[in-house]
Amino acid sequence: MGADRVFAYGAAVGLLGDHLLGDPRRGHPVAVFGRAAGVVERVLWRDHRGWGALHTAVCVGGAVSLAALAASSVRPSRPASLALTAAATWTVVGGTSLAREARLIGRALEAGDVEAARAQLPHLCGRDPQSLDSDGIARAVVESVAENTSDAVVGALVWGAVAGVPGLAGFRAVNTLDAMVGHRSPRYRRYGWASARLDDVAGWPGARLTAVLAALAGPDPRGAVRAWRADAAKHPSPNAGPVEASFAGALGVRLGGTLSYGGRVEHRPVLNGGDGRAVRVTDIDRAVRLSRRVSWLALGVSAVARLVVKGRTS
Repeated sequence: MGADRVFAYGAAVGLLGDHLLGDPRRGHPVAVFGRAAGVVERVLWRDHRGWGALHTAVCVGGAVSLAALAASSVRPSRPASLALTAAATWTVVGGTSLAREARLIGRALEAGDVEAARAQLPHLCGRDPQSLDSDGIARAVVESVAENTSDAVVGALVWGAVAGVPGLAGFRAVNTLDAMVGHRSPRYRRYGWASARLDDVAGWPGARLTAVLAALAGPDPRGAVRAWRADAAKHPSPNAGPVEASFAGALGVRLGGTLSYGGRVEHRPVLNGGDGRAVRVTDIDRAVRLSRRVSWLALGVSAVARLVVKGRTS
């Protein structure tokens, strides 16, 4: 069994493990990385881009180096390599947690318990829940499902196909750092700049693949392509734009508009505004089902791409 098949089988087992078991309950490697990154930040923090870049290099470089060392140590054994790939995939993807949190909020909204939905929303995204009504919460959930399909699943599979276990670990490290320090708060506007820009670069291929697969797997492929072409570039994020626009078009809904983060109001462009209707509570489950289909298709695309590339270079 070659390294290309090791990735394909290992990633499939890992994605299935996430589907059946969800995230590891104790000692999650991503949480361990987050605590380590917090320690590095306390040592290095300065209100300066250069120190932030050093923080990014130390944290991401450390994660990739440890993953490369682990992969190298098990390379002589195909079963051990497959097991490591499966374990790494299981720990870095988060599709089941994403679906679970989204559906918990959806059930609260269906029951008319807006306060419970507001209390649950911070587990999924950083919106200010108190400023949202039922429809606003539903829209926030659908947008988060779309964006995190790319960030929590597809992007990791893409980089796993490119670089194996180090690619999986590196992508998750970059994505986690962006969530920790990449936002535009006074503390992180300069210090988190490098992490945010690196996340834009690392997320670029996964976001485009997610948008393509959402168009292919969604109920309205033409609508997805139309919304992507018309609205994606209007979004302030180069990666969230294509993903959210494609999901909006595929589902026939309007995403974007006014939102609030940390007391700061933003007026985002409306995605699929020409044709889509307002998001309903029932669209949360539709978005989760589309996310699931996209995730499994991404596994297939990533595995085939690695087989083709390795075949040409062998």
